[in-house]
Amino acid sequence: MKKYYDKNGLLLHQIYRKSDFLNRENLCDDNQFLQCASLKLKLGDTFKPHKHLWKKVNYDNYIAQESWVIIQGKVKIFLYDLDNTLITEEILEAGDASFTFHGGHNYLALEENTLVYEYKTGPYEGIQNDKQRF
Repeated sequence: MKKYYDKNGLLLHQIYRKSDFLNRENLCDDNQFLQCASLKLKLGDTFKPHKHLWKKVNYDNYIAQESWVIIQGKVKIFLYDLDNTLITEEILEAGDASFTFHGGHNYLALEENTLVYEYKTGPYEGIQNDKQRF
């Protein structure tokens, strides 16, 4: 797993490769709005049925955080610092994931019919309240 920080130690971005899979690993720090875990399951693995509870939030502000999971094809990802300067470029392949907690990002499909799952924290309140382009 690769992590990218700003000069003050704030976690901005994270790249997780298919080859990084362990039995179970929480990929995102508990204090992030976006949460993800990786699970490498054996035949017959299961867990107790459950549901998740509605709860009151205990914060005044939140940020939309985003993750991409590459299903098929290749994507070039561009990761930016808080001041919009480019930090790195990475190639993501099938099974890889990116997480953007803070800072900017951009993606470029490198193969025809590239398939991606995009996850974001919600609720979504429209582009005017969610994004700033640069």
